[in-house]
Amino acid sequence: MPNEKLVVVGDGRDLQALQAAAPANVTFLGRVPRARVRELVRGCRAFLFPGLEDFGIAPVEAMSAGRPVIAFAGGGALDTVTPGITGELFARQTPENLVELLRNFDYQAYAPDACRQQAERFSADTFRRDLVAKLEDLLQAPAAT
Repeated sequence: MPNEKLVVVGDGRDLQALQAAAPANVTFLGRVPRARVRELVRGCRAFLFPGLEDFGIAPVEAMSAGRPVIAFAGGGALDTVTPGITGELFARQTPENLVELLRNFDYQAYAPDACRQQAERFSADTFRRDLVAKLEDLLQAPAAT
């Protein structure tokens, strides 16, 4: 997709090989400060998360900035990304499958508020509130005999 721009943040063992193989419209920034990451996410059309993670906090952070997420349909993305509302999922980790999704992706179809609301489901405050409520329920439940 030569007319699209991709900015890759972070590093890893494959960084040099990826840089060598990447076309001119792909920029690798390596490790950057958290403030710069937030700035990049706020300015992006969508956050791409092609990996497989048990949870994956990065997509939730992108949604908290009001940005839709394009993620591999596996792991935590299945719980955090709501297709058609907060982003889209692609079924196979292949370039062809991802490009097919990207060609039809309209970042303006996703409401920033819906993305932020989804991210709020995974906030520390929500976790605390739900945990306290569950513990109160357990403490008020009649003892089993």
